[in-house]
Amino acid sequence: MLIKNPKFEISAVRHNQYPSNGLPEIVLVGKSNVGKSSFVNTMINRKKLARTSSEPGKTRQINFYNIDEKFYFVDLPGYGYSKMSKKEQEQVGKFIEDYLFHRKEISLIIFLVDIRHNPTENDKLMYRYIMSSGLPCLILANKADKIAITKVDEAVKSIQSQLNPLGDIPTLPFSSERKIYQEDVWKIIEDSLI
Repeated sequence: MLIKNPKFEISAVRHNQYPSNGLPEIVLVGKSNVGKSSFVNTMINRKKLARTSSEPGKTRQINFYNIDEKFYFVDLPGYGYSKMSKKEQEQVGKFIEDYLFHRKEISLIIFLVDIRHNPTENDKLMYRYIMSSGLPCLILANKADKIAITKVDEAVKSIQSQLNPLGDIPTLPFSSERKIYQEDVWKIIEDSLI
């Protein structure tokens, strides 16, 4: 997909702040520092539209990126970041839950996990949570550039067997560094927008 004019639209924590133009939304979910912002930048071929940080837990609101007035990439705050206070974690958890279970515009959830590690308990919890929402999902094994290319397929299969043993949800590798696997992800996104 050729992207011409992507733009950051709004950071929000409540329904009345969300965009109201009815465009479909592709939602990014994953633990802190798994690479959700880098994913956005890679997919739209921009360096800094979504702010990235080496410090986990930077995203504390829901960020809406308007992609050529066709759809939104929606970047949810990461989970599992311990420096956030208990109260902050509860607040963030509440508005994420509210968004995922009540937002009618969601077309697809992209669940990012780190290809180098087995899914954590938090990952498994989030996966079950996504499944209970009943929304279409794609699992992305991110940071595929950090392991040998010969081990990528095996790592993806391992992640799929732990999260989705039925194999009924697509599980793909991804790398923002190498910009490989983008075509496969775009195909799934485009199919979800029809």
